[in-house]
Amino acid sequence: MMNFNNVFRWHYPFLLLLLLLTRVASAETLLVLGDSLSAGYRMSASQAWPALLDKKWQQQPKVVNGSISGDTAAQGLARLPALLQQHHPRWVLIELGGNDGLRGFPPQNIEQDLSKIITSVQAANAQPLLMQIRLPANYGRRYNEAFNTIYSKLARQYNIPLVPFFMEQVYLKPQWMQQDGIHPAPDAQAFITDLMDKELAPLVKHE
Repeated sequence: MMNFNNVFRWHYPFLLLLLLLTRVASAETLLVLGDSLSAGYRMSASQAWPALLDKKWQQQPKVVNGSISGDTAAQGLARLPALLQQHHPRWVLIELGGNDGLRGFPPQNIEQDLSKIITSVQAANAQPLLMQIRLPANYGRRYNEAFNTIYSKLARQYNIPLVPFFMEQVYLKPQWMQQDGIHPAPDAQAFITDLMDKELAPLVKHE
């Protein structure tokens, strides 16, 4: 009769190694939690900068685009638990708050929702990366200043990286903008990819 204890004893190290390799593979993921600026508004998902960055990095680490056009910070927060459970990311780039600001939401509410996102990411043993979002100047100096300081304040409070807003350079080239004057065009995605590669690679790659 086969001694299953001996079989288990001999196979246990291999099973443990397989489990560890699986966990490592699943952990090496960057999740982009964003809105239309990262979702690829009015273009295919494969044209959006997260997909291009994933291709450029050859999935080392893998880039998962969890962005949805129109999302506010509260909506991103509501979707976050399912994304964390599905992808088990090691890093989460938070690109949210722009729609809140465009709708004139109170800055303290935006800050609260972003804070909850950060703590939820940390509770999942992942590293939050916060992108600085900026609004058009026509929203008024007082509101803009209150909005802009949300991000630097949260980055200091939680001691997390603050990633520059890629749209600040895209806005300078009209040919890179869609007709609505808000969203980047497909022609801008390669530039955004290179910029995000420059900003994110030092944070997620440790070669």
